[in-house]
Amino acid sequence: MSTNSSKHNQGYVFASYGKEKYLRDAIVAASTIRRYDKERQIAILCPNEHKQIISDWGFESFFEKIIELKEENRSIVGLKHNLHKYMPFERNMYLDSDMIWCRNPDTLWHILEPYPYTITGQESADIFYGAPKGIGVLKDVIFRRRQRTLRRFNLSYLYRVQTGIMYAADYETTKEVERLAGEYLSKQSETHFVSRKLEKGRTLESCEWSLGMAMSKMNLYVHPWFNGLESPQLDYIHGMIKHDEDFNSVSVKYYCNPFIHSLRGIENTRLRNFIIAAFGLLPRSQDHMWVTPYVLHFGWGHQKPYWNAFSERHFSKIKKTN
Repeated sequence: MSTNSSKHNQGYVFASYGKEKYLRDAIVAASTIRRYDKERQIAILCPNEHKQIISDWGFESFFEKIIELKEENRSIVGLKHNLHKYMPFERNMYLDSDMIWCRNPDTLWHILEPYPYTITGQESADIFYGAPKGIGVLKDVIFRRRQRTLRRFNLSYLYRVQTGIMYAADYETTKEVERLAGEYLSKQSETHFVSRKLEKGRTLESCEWSLGMAMSKMNLYVHPWFNGLESPQLDYIHGMIKHDEDFNSVSVKYYCNPFIHSLRGIENTRLRNFIIAAFGLLPRSQDHMWVTPYVLHFGWGHQKPYWNAFSERHFSKIKKTN
């Protein structure tokens, strides 16, 4: 496990820009880390406007490092394709702000230690990754557009990365991943990937498929997103989770069959349960475990109201005691 001395070289990094709400979310997410880790430092990247709000709210000492986020990096791609510019610690764990920490992170840090750069993910991306999310994906399947993209860029596989958790410890490796990702993004028209901004409710471009291609090209390790009892992050899905009001005790229903677990994203609860039950005769289709992940991630758009309710309630509590 990590020693006390090594913990001083490790740190969590959040980013906040845009609406004041996002700063509130980062503070709430950071506060849940402190339930389990009171030693490693926490940094936040933000514009000067948010730095002033932190001061106005009386949270100056909440983050050990408050670093100015340059204007050109205040977007998903702008930041996650440029993490090499923001490495405040020797070993950095970059986190989304719609997250709740559920357990002691020491083992996760220990597992990540050998790697210069990694992202949680899967070794093979599904057909919807970076592609149309509806029936439009059939065009990709029929015309084998995914395979053509891989062949065109001399790739034999494509990682599926989930950038809610990213890890960087080596500047040169991090910079090269991001250089390649930027190059792939600039050639989007030569791929089968579509703009995330075409999706309902999305206003920012995705960084993920380009980072997935870059990591595949460089043969870098992706840390398993779904890893049973040692899963680094699992999605909050209403109806598939047990927790108390403040999320101090969390258990997520985790289907051992990858296909069945992939059905968790179906928005309608009754429809989701019906489809899962319909596959009940398949071998191991109902095998499941209750997992406490390191991080509970509210990444699905239709699950955001549950995060917002927690964030508002929890922020009021910590603001009173700060």
